[in-house]
Amino acid sequence: MAFMQSFGAAKVVTGSAHLLALENGTKILIDCGMFQGQNEEKNSKKLEFNSAEIDYVVFTHAHLDHVGRSPLLFKEGFRGQVVATRPTFELARVVMLDSAHLMKEEYRQHFRKAQRRGEENSVKQPLYSAEDVESFLTLKKRYASYGKTIKLQKDLTVTFYNAGHILGSAFVEVRYVEKGSEKHIVFSGDLGNENDVVLPAPDNPQEADTLYIESTYGDRIHKDIDASIEEFKTTVIQTLQRGGNVLIPSFAIERTQEILCMLKFMHKNRELPVCRIFLDSPMAIRATRVYNKYTEELSPLCQEFLNEDGAVFDFPNLEFVKTQEASRKINDIKSGTIIIAGSGMCNGGRILHHFKHRLWNKANAVIFVGFQAKGTLGREIVEGAQWIHLYHEKIKIAASIHTINGFSAHADQRELIEWMDSFERLGNVYLIHGEEEKQILFKEAIKKELDKKAHIVEMGEKIYV
Repeated sequence: MAFMQSFGAAKVVTGSAHLLALENGTKILIDCGMFQGQNEEKNSKKLEFNSAEIDYVVFTHAHLDHVGRSPLLFKEGFRGQVVATRPTFELARVVMLDSAHLMKEEYRQHFRKAQRRGEENSVKQPLYSAEDVESFLTLKKRYASYGKTIKLQKDLTVTFYNAGHILGSAFVEVRYVEKGSEKHIVFSGDLGNENDVVLPAPDNPQEADTLYIESTYGDRIHKDIDASIEEFKTTVIQTLQRGGNVLIPSFAIERTQEILCMLKFMHKNRELPVCRIFLDSPMAIRATRVYNKYTEELSPLCQEFLNEDGAVFDFPNLEFVKTQEASRKINDIKSGTIIIAGSGMCNGGRILHHFKHRLWNKANAVIFVGFQAKGTLGREIVEGAQWIHLYHEKIKIAASIHTINGFSAHADQRELIEWMDSFERLGNVYLIHGEEEKQILFKEAIKKELDKKAHIVEMGEKIYV
């Protein structure tokens, strides 16, 4: 009998990796993502399954916590096929190469320090290199289009549907025949917020014997999108008018493009005070180029921008910062800037340097517009820390801190339940990709609203489907 095992995103948000083992011996891995935050130590451990036995890897989308460990599959013997949408393949390459670069730089820093102590052998090698990424990407690819079924084997197909989370994101339906009976399993991936500025709302599903559904925000209802946009605009305008600077820690994929759209809208409506806007993230710049290749998949607002001036995201006063030297020069500007920089959870990247130079100044503002995982610096700040430690310095948090969750790329509890309710037939429900305390609340809401039981998946638990 077929079974599922989750080797990540079980009672935690990150590290998605879900293995479907069919009765005929075929094995399909749904995502292979990096752990982030307090679970990062799990990345250095060997994958908990035999990579050489996997026949297919299916990517729901290209966020690091869904694709970030994939090069390890190749290193450990995987030689099967990879199935994803074209934008996901392109964005996954950006994400994995950036990850390899960051790990290489971190290794070099730790190695130099260990050398001075005579402890070179104590420094762990990077999980993978840029060469490992390229090797993984040489594997046979199957390109998915929304709503079109791909036949993998006799009596085994996959169909991708728009998840509305990031460009190319999908929820995936796997159909297979077991003992003469057809089975349907749906993996939600990450479902998007129906009010996303850049992407259309998720597709509605049809039927499933088994549903694996994310639960990132299964405990809450997002703030109204109009109120969130108004709060964002007010914070930006007031900060610039008082001579301050706006710092936005942002995820390179989707959230950055959403912010650029909102700022462009403010500029076109003459709501934006005179300022300089810096996109200080090489990864976000590369991701934005990918978005520009697939404008037909973007929202009506993006289509409007494209028709009016031939560009979705570009507008006057927006500067793309590619080099570290150019990034450092931003620090010479005392006021009147909006700085969009990674990483989104503040656990690395150029945003940390901007924090060092500006977090202690009460004239400035920090706007968080994305999920902050447990164990990250971003989570520490949004939960009210008064001081942080950066680069061996103690930095006072005097800048105003704003958390605007209406921009989330994840569906909230209401949207998740409405999406589940749209199934014409729905069998067993399993909760993944969420913190346990939030999953408990989501499970209760599913029972109350849909009169349906849901099971919270344990790490490595074998679930027969």
